[in-house]
Amino acid sequence: MSENRSDTTNGQTDGLARSIDWKQGLAIALGVPLLILPSLGYLPMYLSAGAIVVWGLSVVQGFFQNAAYAELATTFPKASGLPGFAQHVFRTENYQGRYDKSKLLGGFSAWSYWFAWTPVLAIFSILVGSYLHGLFPVLAEIFSVNQLALMAGTVIIGGLFVVNWFGLKDGAKLGYVLAAFSLIPLVVLTAAPFATGHVDIANITGNWLPADWSWDMHHVLILLGIFAIAQWSACAWETAAIYGPEYKNPGKDVSKALFACGIICFFSFVLVQAAVIGVLGVEGVRAEPVSPLIPVASAVFGTVGSVVTIIMLIAAMVLIMQTAYLGSSRAMHSMAMEGNLPRSLGRTNRNGTPFVAMLVIGIFNLVLIFMGNPAAIVAASAIGYTCANGISLFAYVKAKKNPTFAGLERPFKAPKGWKNVALLFGLFNLPLCLIGVVYLNSLEIGWTPTWVGFIVLGLYIPIWFYSQREAARSREKATAAVEPSSHNKEDLEGVTRL
Repeated sequence: MSENRSDTTNGQTDGLARSIDWKQGLAIALGVPLLILPSLGYLPMYLSAGAIVVWGLSVVQGFFQNAAYAELATTFPKASGLPGFAQHVFRTENYQGRYDKSKLLGGFSAWSYWFAWTPVLAIFSILVGSYLHGLFPVLAEIFSVNQLALMAGTVIIGGLFVVNWFGLKDGAKLGYVLAAFSLIPLVVLTAAPFATGHVDIANITGNWLPADWSWDMHHVLILLGIFAIAQWSACAWETAAIYGPEYKNPGKDVSKALFACGIICFFSFVLVQAAVIGVLGVEGVRAEPVSPLIPVASAVFGTVGSVVTIIMLIAAMVLIMQTAYLGSSRAMHSMAMEGNLPRSLGRTNRNGTPFVAMLVIGIFNLVLIFMGNPAAIVAASAIGYTCANGISLFAYVKAKKNPTFAGLERPFKAPKGWKNVALLFGLFNLPLCLIGVVYLNSLEIGWTPTWVGFIVLGLYIPIWFYSQREAARSREKATAAVEPSSHNKEDLEGVTRL
């Protein structure tokens, strides 16, 4: 953002507190490797063992994209991650009219990013309900999966709201605890099959691609759609950069948090998928598309291992919900501060927490839970993430070429010529991956996720115009308040002369 708001009104501020270092930012972003859980069985349905390669390439794609984002984060240290970068770059300085189309573009990118992260809470609430339904027969007799999902979502989202009320630093502490509880068992569950010999390499090497795979337009579009779904998980560690305004030393902390998380993600995504396919085979994964880690645990550790896995997965889901809650609330706060959403959504409490945005996000996700299908929500959300990445990478290109930003200090710089790399991956996202995911959705789930995605993204247009009118009314009131004051001053001076 162009300004650092720290004014206080009635005990509430509009500024985010600089309270974390790169290790705390990494702790919050460590939930990202767990985003593989909803897609562990989805990618092999189309690519067999080739899913392992796609996960690895997608994380590498994240390195290329996030190098650009890291530079943007240190160039605009007051901007809040991808939403802030795009809004700052795509706007006209000192614009005199009411509707700045460039500002609309930046705001749309931020809205797309918000929609990419926000549904994570609903997705994992549904998954938690499903696991609870299978783990406890007593609950299954009393409640349906959807009822358990709504109950779990209410409890978890409410609990996270209370924890994060006290500031991002406490949210990071929660991230440390949950990361230790969920990532360590995930590592054990991934490494154990290799160590115990349960992984059959032939399950991987003999099934790289489906027997009917061919490189025609149909399969190329499917591959592009798979990359869109995969990057929703495997590239999402850019979330470490969204806390740019809240790092104590953005110049060093942003790049450290980003690349440390990227290395962890690479090994996590590749090895988890390899372990699952190696133990179960492609057909075994397809037979258990929602929770393939459970039969893996049963094969390696026995029946008790299945129970431990479910408990571990629930803890993991709470961690990624925490990451999503923080990221989406910061995105909404950034949009409100830039005037792209109603001002009230940018209000923060004494601890620097955007509590109004968090409240709205919580309610929105409780409504989404009623969709009942996590795959459909992921498919819709991936549309938003693809748009956000494409526009943000174009913003990086503009920031490198526009003379307005040439003199800005860049504590972290991507390698020379990186604007060309950013442009390439921007075009890969828009239009290629967007077309691919729409095509893939039509094959797998139908047109509902696509319509939901485009409707939610389209709702931003009337909201944005309302926000511009709101800002215009505020300026008019401020002007009207100043003019009478001037007349009163003149009258007072006349009385004094008399």
